[in-house]
Amino acid sequence: MADNYLERRREDYEARKAAWLKNKKRVRSSVAGSADTMNGEGMLHSFSASVENIMLPDKFTNPFDYEPHPLCLLAAEEVRRYLSEQVEWKEELDKGKMFGVLVVRTCEGRLGFLAAFSGLLNGTNRLPYFVPPVYDLLQPRCFFKSEEKNISEINARIRILEEDENYLQAQTEVQALQQESKDVLARMHEEMKVAKAHRQALRQAGGLTSDEKAALVRESQFQKAEYKRTEKRWMTRLADVYNVQLRYMEEIGRLKTERKRRSAALQMRLFWHYRMLNARGERKDLCEIFAGTPQHTPPAGAGECAAPKLLQQAYLHKWKPLCMAEFWCGQSPKNEIRHDGHYYPACRSKCVPILGYMLQGLEVEEAHSEMRSRQASRRELPVVYEDMWLIVVDKPAGMLSVPGREQNIDSVQSRMRECLSHVDGPLVVHRLDMDTSGLMLIAKSKEVHKKLQAMFETRAVGKRYIALLDGTVTTDCGEIRLPLASAPHDRPRQEVDYMRGKEAVTRYEVLQRMDGVTRIAFQPLTGRTHQLRVHAAHPDGLSCPIVGDRLYGKKKADRLYLHAERLELVHPVTGRMLQFCAPCPF
Repeated sequence: MADNYLERRREDYEARKAAWLKNKKRVRSSVAGSADTMNGEGMLHSFSASVENIMLPDKFTNPFDYEPHPLCLLAAEEVRRYLSEQVEWKEELDKGKMFGVLVVRTCEGRLGFLAAFSGLLNGTNRLPYFVPPVYDLLQPRCFFKSEEKNISEINARIRILEEDENYLQAQTEVQALQQESKDVLARMHEEMKVAKAHRQALRQAGGLTSDEKAALVRESQFQKAEYKRTEKRWMTRLADVYNVQLRYMEEIGRLKTERKRRSAALQMRLFWHYRMLNARGERKDLCEIFAGTPQHTPPAGAGECAAPKLLQQAYLHKWKPLCMAEFWCGQSPKNEIRHDGHYYPACRSKCVPILGYMLQGLEVEEAHSEMRSRQASRRELPVVYEDMWLIVVDKPAGMLSVPGREQNIDSVQSRMRECLSHVDGPLVVHRLDMDTSGLMLIAKSKEVHKKLQAMFETRAVGKRYIALLDGTVTTDCGEIRLPLASAPHDRPRQEVDYMRGKEAVTRYEVLQRMDGVTRIAFQPLTGRTHQLRVHAAHPDGLSCPIVGDRLYGKKKADRLYLHAERLELVHPVTGRMLQFCAPCPF
């Protein structure tokens, strides 16, 4: 069934694309537009400081896990200096925006950099100093503007219908009649129950004549018939009013279906115009790039991030990309954690497929996380405690808890399976982030695993973490309650979300305050993904990210300074109280 579904999707995609290509002469393609033919000199910037003594990188930046190259740091400083002079953008920039820089070498050997912003800035996607979009959907003759206008008109019609006085009055009347009929029928039902009980009492008392018994039967029949007649009268009254409401609902539903159809068609047509280049000179549109991904179709906004824009312009002008970095400018969004001037990896849901294609033909550096994982694989996995039911280990920073998609990657679970191949397991009870060190609990059987997991779920396991925070926490102790949810377009990042987030509670105690650094103890009462990292970094939490946190703080450290120091629990088999401690390595 899945294969047939995918085949139909591919056939539909090919049919739509063929129709578009047939009318290509009447459509302005992104490649035939100004992006291909414009002079690139205006967007290629020279470094104001000397870069002669800076060594060029051997390989191109891994956009999802990197340390900014010194050339990127200089380029970012130039961009921030330029932005500080743009008074008309100040209010928007203060709200926060992601920017990117790409250091390139021209065919003539000139070294320079390109700058880009994600999405729109000042209501446009074209601004001096920055590279243009891959496809300009805001150009006056673009089909996007006219179709967007049609969709906006549908939205306006829906809004008019939803706010129509007759529709609102019909809704109110339907609700009032439904409640009134419900009350009337409920009273009749109660009266029928009382009358039935009375008849049963008379029959049980005995001494009734045949005429009296017949009268009781007629009374019961009349009440039942009257209930049905009353129910029917209310249904007729409701139908008259509901028909008025239904006519509006059907028209609103038809318009919403039309809006959905037009929006989907517009998105697909738009994605065909995003013809992405790679280092080999090959081109693919976004639909082709995302065809092999789990979601099959590109998400909204795909191709509008800074990184794809930068690479596209470098390839168009035959410039060699050397290194790239993206940084945040301005305040942090309400839900996400972004810090002004900090560098961040490219987003995952949009950019992993796109950049995975665009970087083909370039020699890309290894991800630092993979390097750390490989280094950790050469380290021992100390066993803190072991009996016939469970094991407690002290996981080093850089080692995965479980292998993930690639089963041959070194992890706590794979190590345990190697040395405990004779038992029914082993099974990891809880996980630590790859960059977090400390105590992990391993069950030797499925039965023990189930009991231990139940203890974690009911908060029957005491946990204590030690961390170094980048900043000074002023309160000595307290509790943080911030609900967490996965960032929909940038997993595994987590967001504070009061609507869809799950409860997350952390207690903390300051242990020591040093020069701009706080040593702190965390006691998580829940076990959400990245809970301690977000609660430490978020402005509504401690507003002090953990030192070395590449997702929520600054990555300028040799590791994430977070360690699971202590575990306390009742043994799931013997009932004995267990306490384990792994001394903090920092």
